[in-house]
Amino acid sequence: MELPDEEKVDDQLETSAQESMADVQTDEEHATVGKKNIEEKFAASLAPADSLWTTDARGAVRLRIEEGCPEEPLTVHQMFSASVEKYGNMHALASKKNNTWEKITFSEYYQFCRRAAKSFIKLGLERFHGVAILGFNSAEWFFSAVGAIMAGGIMTGIYATNSPEACHYVASDSKANIIVVENQKQLDKILQIRDRLPHLKAIVQYSGQLQEKLSNLYSWEEFMELGLDVSEKQLDDIISSQKANQCCVLIYTSGTTGKPKGVMLSHDNITWTANHASRAGDMQPADTKQESLVSYLPLSHIAAQMYDLWTGIHWGELVYFAQPDALKGSLITTLREVCPTSHMGVPRVWEKMMEKIKQGISQCGYVKKKLVTWAMSVSLEANQKCMQNDEEKPLLLSLTDSLVLQKLRAELGLSRCQKFFSGAAPIGSETVQFFLGLNIRLYEAYGMSESTGPHFMSGPKVYKLPSCGKVVPGCRYKMANVDSEGTGEICFWGRNIFMGFLNMEDKTREALDKDGWLHSGDLGKIDEEGFLYITGRIKELIITAGGENVPPVPIEEAVKRELPIISNAMLIGDKRKFLSMLLTLKCCSNAETMEPTEELSLEAVEFCQQQGSQATKVSDIIGGEDKEVYRAIQEGIDRVNSAAISNAQRIQKWTILRKDFSVSGGELGPTMKLHRPVVLEMYHKVIESLYQE
Repeated sequence: MELPDEEKVDDQLETSAQESMADVQTDEEHATVGKKNIEEKFAASLAPADSLWTTDARGAVRLRIEEGCPEEPLTVHQMFSASVEKYGNMHALASKKNNTWEKITFSEYYQFCRRAAKSFIKLGLERFHGVAILGFNSAEWFFSAVGAIMAGGIMTGIYATNSPEACHYVASDSKANIIVVENQKQLDKILQIRDRLPHLKAIVQYSGQLQEKLSNLYSWEEFMELGLDVSEKQLDDIISSQKANQCCVLIYTSGTTGKPKGVMLSHDNITWTANHASRAGDMQPADTKQESLVSYLPLSHIAAQMYDLWTGIHWGELVYFAQPDALKGSLITTLREVCPTSHMGVPRVWEKMMEKIKQGISQCGYVKKKLVTWAMSVSLEANQKCMQNDEEKPLLLSLTDSLVLQKLRAELGLSRCQKFFSGAAPIGSETVQFFLGLNIRLYEAYGMSESTGPHFMSGPKVYKLPSCGKVVPGCRYKMANVDSEGTGEICFWGRNIFMGFLNMEDKTREALDKDGWLHSGDLGKIDEEGFLYITGRIKELIITAGGENVPPVPIEEAVKRELPIISNAMLIGDKRKFLSMLLTLKCCSNAETMEPTEELSLEAVEFCQQQGSQATKVSDIIGGEDKEVYRAIQEGIDRVNSAAISNAQRIQKWTILRKDFSVSGGELGPTMKLHRPVVLEMYHKVIESLYQE
C-alpha cells in the first residue's frame, strides 16, 4: 500500500473538515456516491452483511467504505504478513531480562504468534470465543493477543487492577475459553471464579514459576510446546477463513455507570485505524525511519493497544516493554535507557513528570533555578508565537534549548523524542504550558473505544491550542443539536467505527443512530479551520435547580490552575440551588500500593510555607485546622468566581477530603479518568452536609 505524500494528506484533512462542516443532507448524499461500486469491489473478501452493526460475536457488518477511505479491507494476519515482508529482519520487541535488553525481529515475532495460535487451537479455542489476557505489558501479552486472533478467537484484555468479580464479568461475557495471566497474584483472582466460567478450558501463566500444579494450568513454556503437532495447514485454513468485517478484538469500557460494555472491533477497524490514525500523528514507517516507544499503559485500553501493539506492527516500530512498576516510578529509568522517538501518556502521567521536574528545579541553587526558569519562559513564549512547526523559531530559543532545556528533557529520557502524545482523558492547560516551557509539544488525540481510538488528532502539521486537532484523514464528523454558540454533540463516521456492543442491542442503538453515525456523548465546537475543541460531556453537564447548564471541567481546571496545592477538584450542583466543590490535596503516594498517603507533596508543602503555614500532612489542614491555607484556598476560589460568566456558575461552598483520589480507591479509572458517579456515591454524606440549611 502506497503512502500518500504530505500535500495529499493535508488535502484529505481539509476535504474531511469541509465536508463535515457542510449541510448534513449533502454530506449523506456525497457519502453514497460511488459507494456501491467500491463495496462491490471488495465483496468477495468480506463476510455477507446487510447492517452497519451487530451485537453477535459471530456476526459481520457492512464496512463504511467510500471515496474518502477506499482502501482494501485487511485482516490482522494480512497486515502482519505485509509488515514481515517489509521489516522482517528489523527488531520489533525488546524485553529486559537479567538487566539486559533482549530483542526479537518481526519474523521471529510473527513465528511466536503462530506458535501461540497453534497452542490455543490445541487447547480447544472455539471460533469467536474469547482469549482473555490479564497482566502487565509484555512480549507474551502481544503473542497471546495476535495468536488468539490467528487461531480464530476474539482477544480481550482485562485490567490488571480488576477485582475477581470484574474479571468474571469480562471472561463470562466474552465466553473465554482460555485466560492468560501474568503471575500468581492475577492467577489467584481467576482461581476464585473459575467454577463459574463454564466456557473456560485452560489458564496460562506467562511470568514467574507456577506455585502449584493444577489441571489445565500451564506455564508459558509448557503452553508454547502444546501446539507443536498442530499442522501449518490447519492454522492457515483458520486464518484464511477470517474476514475483515468480522470481530477480532473486544475492549471493555470501565463501566462507571452500569455494567462494562464489550466494544466489538473488526479486523478492518484495527488495520485501517493502525494505518490512518498514526499517519495523522506523523509516525514514520520503519523503512524510512524506525520509530521506538515504551509500552507501559494498560493494553486493555484502546489507546495503548492501538499505539503499542497494532500501530507497532503496521509501521514496523520497535517496542520496549517497561517494568511492571512503571507507574510506581521506574518508567523514567526505562525512558532514559531507551530514549524513544515517540511517547504517549495519559494526562496524569504527564502531570507526574511535570511534578518531578518541578521538584528537581526547586532543589537547585539560586543561580541555576533562575537560569532554568528564564529558559522555560523563553521557550513557552516562542512556542506560543510559532504554533506551526515549519515556522522559523527564534535564535534565542535554539540557544536556550541546547544550553538548558535539552538537559531537562534528557532527565526524563526524552532527549531523542520527536512526538509526544496525550490521550484517554482531557489534559489541563497548566500541564500543556509547562511542557511548552521544555520545548515539548503535547499532541492531544480525541476519540473513544467505539472509534477504535483516535478520531481527531494533533500532530506536527496539525497543531493549535487548546484543540484536539483535526479529524483523522478518511474519517468524518458532524455536530448534532448545535446551540447558538456553535456547541453541539460530536458524531463520528468512518472505517474506525465499532461493530456494536457485545450482547447489548439497546446500548448499541443508543450509541449509533439510524444512519450509522456514532454519537460520542461529548460536547464541542469546530473552528473555521476544522480544529475541534471539547467543552464537556453531556452526562457530566450540571443542570442546577434554576435550570442553568454548567460544564464542570473548565471550572475545575481553573481552580487547579489557581491553587497548586490542589490535586483533584470536582464540581457538585446537579439539581441543586448552588454549586459546591470537593477538593483533594497533592500528597505523596505509597511506592508499593500507589495509595495516596497523609504526607503532603513537596509542591503542596511549598504552597503552605508561602502562606506562612508549617503543615506537612493533610490532617494538619482539614477541618479548618489551618487558617492560613483555608484563607489562601478561599482567595483562589474567589479569583475563579470573579471570572464566572454568571452568578449560577460561582462556587459557593467547598470542602477538603481526607484522602486524594486514586485508582485503588475507585475514584479514578485505569487511565486516571475521574469516575464522577463513584465519587458522588462515596462522598454522599459530605456532599449533603454542604447543602444543609
